[in-house]
Amino acid sequence: MKKVILTGDRPTGRLHIGHYVGSLKRRVELQNSNEFDEIYIMIADSQALTDNAENPEKVRENILQVALDYLACGIDPNKTTILVQSSIPALCELNMYYLNLVTVARLQRNPTVKNEIKMRDFEATIPVGFFTYPISQAADITAFNATTIPVGDDQLPMIEQTQEIVHKFNSIYGETLTLPKACLPDDESCFRLVGTDGKAKMSKSLNNCIYLSDDTNTVRQKVMSMYTDKNHLRIEDKGNTKDNPVFIYLSCFAKDEHFAKYLPEYHNLQEMKEHYERGGLGDIKCKKFLFAVLEDVLTPIRERRKYYEDRLDEVYNILLNGSKKANEVANKTLEKVKKAMKIDYFSDSSFIQEMKNKFSTNK
Repeated sequence: MKKVILTGDRPTGRLHIGHYVGSLKRRVELQNSNEFDEIYIMIADSQALTDNAENPEKVRENILQVALDYLACGIDPNKTTILVQSSIPALCELNMYYLNLVTVARLQRNPTVKNEIKMRDFEATIPVGFFTYPISQAADITAFNATTIPVGDDQLPMIEQTQEIVHKFNSIYGETLTLPKACLPDDESCFRLVGTDGKAKMSKSLNNCIYLSDDTNTVRQKVMSMYTDKNHLRIEDKGNTKDNPVFIYLSCFAKDEHFAKYLPEYHNLQEMKEHYERGGLGDIKCKKFLFAVLEDVLTPIRERRKYYEDRLDEVYNILLNGSKKANEVANKTLEKVKKAMKIDYFSDSSFIQEMKNKFSTNK
């Protein structure tokens, strides 16, 4: 069996460092591992419209923004197929068939859906398309016969939902769909990066993000205004590193070589944490170090982004060609699904003969 990756993002804004440590960095590593036969990254514009139907321009203007972030982070179109979801009609048809395999009660139990509804304060006003997006994701995943889905822990319920749909479809119609598995980040602290304000999740809607495309001055301003430990008022005070965004970010980004370069009095992050916890290390010094580390990470990303910003026609063609390739793969899956469900009436030559036999028997 081929090893296939499918992953993606909603184009509702530029991508941030939470996306980077949560999935983008891992995607590049997997891409360059040469362990996978095919890799697909989807710009999920159809899914983004489930809660932006009245503001399609927001989605439209971010298609290229997300593509630029992908390319800037090291996604290679020669190794990875980048596609636009709405350009793959087969996904809508697969979604329609899978809707019949999931109950409303099961969707209501999905923790990710419940959290999203609460965060957006939807309650009874939730759009049906948004409510059923776990099923749409199952269509995306199975259309490309994906075996591996790089996700954060908050998306695990979505993968479980897809696995249930695959099991149910295969049990009813025969072995047709490929069962996917989740691929989580190696560092648990990076599953879901907290916001700069200390809130549970970095989110575009909460305005607590550091974007991959932020310039140096913007990053400096955001880092220096970050929430730390409310009880660490003086340098000599003992500090908390566990729930401290600065140290959470450092655990995701800082390497030993960063200490040798910018903070040689410490060999590693553990030594720095111990000093902060026993007192004697100020927040300003910690933030300045974090800023230096993030600049090391973001500078090459900014440079690659600028390269592609100056070549938008090339980016457009990458999306166009990727979507064409993805269409061919998804259409083949749809053909298999319709054949398994016995609704391939006009490509199955035995259909009319079966009907003739039944009519003649009934005479």
